[in-house]
This record gives sequence, C-alpha cells and structure tokens, in this order.
Amino acid sequence: MTRRRWRRGLQIGIGGATAAVIVTGVAVALVGPARIWSSIAGPADQGPVDFDRLARSPYPNDALACSRGVCGEAAEIVLPVYAAQPDTLLDRLDAVMFDGPLSGDAERVDDGTDPKRRRYVVRTKLMRFPDTLNAEARATDGGTALLLYSRSLLGRGDLGANAERLKRIAVALEGA
Repeated sequence: MTRRRWRRGLQIGIGGATAAVIVTGVAVALVGPARIWSSIAGPADQGPVDFDRLARSPYPNDALACSRGVCGEAAEIVLPVYAAQPDTLLDRLDAVMFDGPLSGDAERVDDGTDPKRRRYVVRTKLMRFPDTLNAEARATDGGTALLLYSRSLLGRGDLGANAERLKRIAVALEGA
C-alpha cells in the first residue's frame, strides 16, 4: 500500500513538472524571452555608469576591461591605448557590435548625445538574458584609452559570459 502511494505521488510529481515545463516553453515561444525577462527583472537597459566612480557588482556577474591606467577598479582585461581618435574608435566598436562577433545580439540603447560614450543591451545566445555594456573612449597623451563594463541584469553569476564578451570585443578591435 505504501509503495503504491509513493509510486502514484511520483507519477503526479513528474506529471506536474512536465506540465510546468510545457507551459513555460509555450509562454516563452509566444511572448518571447525578452518580454519574459523584462517582466521578471525590469528594463533590460541598466543605464549609464560613471567609470570614475564605478561600483562593481558584489557578485561574479560583471566584467571590466580598460586601457592601462584609466580605471580606478582592477580590470579583468587590460586593453591597449589605441591610435584611433575617440569617435573613430567608438564607430569601430559599433561595427564590432553590429557587424562583428556580436551581430544580432546587440542593440544600442543610449541617446547618442555623448560622442565619447556608448551603451548597448547585449543578449546571450541561448536564453537571451540581457546584459548592459557601457563603453567610454578617452583621449590621452599616447592615443585613445577605452573603458568597457559589461554586467548582467539577472542572476548572481554569469558563467564568465561578460568577460568572454569583452575579450571578443578586444580581439575584434585589435589594430584600431
């Protein structure tokens, strides 16, 4: 008798879990992951950052890349100082975001009023989680310094997705 109840309970549990997965799958297919994530966590765009007063996430779900000597925080990725002018370098960054390794996953979300800054919402490939990527180009004596900060909207960890994104951008910008 106990075994029969246990088996029946297991069947009901598996049936309920299967139904939940199906309902979730249908909701994502009909509504789209972007709308699901924004209803859970709010707008995908997390807004601008001030690189001079940057407060990093207390969780391992962000990444920072900077040219040497321009970031107050320790950067995971050290970028070179680029020969291109700031506006030219950021135009090249736009090309990387829209025509390069991140094409199809990035959307520029800043208002375009500051020619030395850019902000993008970048979505992960599989689950379409939204991350915000901030960029700033600063003229220096030796060329143009670049600052990049990518952070996840959802979760306490990103499995290295933000750092990997910044590495791909750094490689794509080589020679700029």
